[in-house]
Amino acid sequence: MRVFVTGGTGHSGSYIIAELISAGHEVTGLARSDSSAMVLTALGAKVRRGDMEDLEELKEAAADSDGVIHVAHRQDLLPSGGMYAVSLAELPIMHAYGEALAGTGKPLVAAGSIGSSGNLGRPATEEDPALPVGDEHRGTLRARNVVETAVIGLAERGVRSSVVRIANIAHSTTDRAGFLPILIALAKEKGFAGYPGDGANLWNAVHARDVASLFRVALEKGEAGNYWHAVQDGGIPLREIAEAIGSRLGLPAVSVPTDELMVPGYFGFLANIVTQSYPASSLITRRTLGWEPAQPGLLTDMDNGHYFPAS
Repeated sequence: MRVFVTGGTGHSGSYIIAELISAGHEVTGLARSDSSAMVLTALGAKVRRGDMEDLEELKEAAADSDGVIHVAHRQDLLPSGGMYAVSLAELPIMHAYGEALAGTGKPLVAAGSIGSSGNLGRPATEEDPALPVGDEHRGTLRARNVVETAVIGLAERGVRSSVVRIANIAHSTTDRAGFLPILIALAKEKGFAGYPGDGANLWNAVHARDVASLFRVALEKGEAGNYWHAVQDGGIPLREIAEAIGSRLGLPAVSVPTDELMVPGYFGFLANIVTQSYPASSLITRRTLGWEPAQPGLLTDMDNGHYFPAS
């Protein structure tokens, strides 16, 4: 299968490209710069020059492929506009893919996020739809729901579209800018590993290699209009994650009172996200697609030598 991949030089994307090529697929990655092109070439992918703002280029690339995997996003917009700004920038891209792939039955697998369904009082499942987004959700992961809804809606236009909701923490030996490195950097900066309130709120996690295998399986055989959950650890208390960070850095794990969470508090622009609880299940994904995580869980992977290298 000829697969067009966006975000192929990113953390999850690089593993996805390697997974696809290993399975015999021909991969073309989008590259905005010479350095990105060199990374894609090193991974074994073909290169298509362009950027996420060139919708005509994206439409042409999608039409030229047998399937599309979209994991790119405008991370540069996060500090100033949060997830809401990232989502608004991504939405026209999904519409462009729809125009290119309508009526073809070709697969489009786009990245989503666990937690976008809101606080349910139970683990989120693949059957939970993306809830509507209001002004009160602009600072949360739920802001991405407009993108997920757009992707799922393309199934009615003859696109084999689906969303892989990636766990909030995607970890690996090459994780340099994800949620866990941010927490580690904060602990080093502040002198303690903080967690909000009692830290009982749950965070889910998955290894990036397992994310990659799920994208491949969803591309190959996932049915249209479905959500898939890339989740291994369904819910780890954030306090335990902070304690694990603290123990490896030789720092205490300390509760950050809720009235000290907002900017310019300990967690900065992540304050609205870090206080939420995101328990999630991947049972339907495992049963339907036969996907099974094969990599270490989060707390075990924190000892891999990358997150806490020896001095």
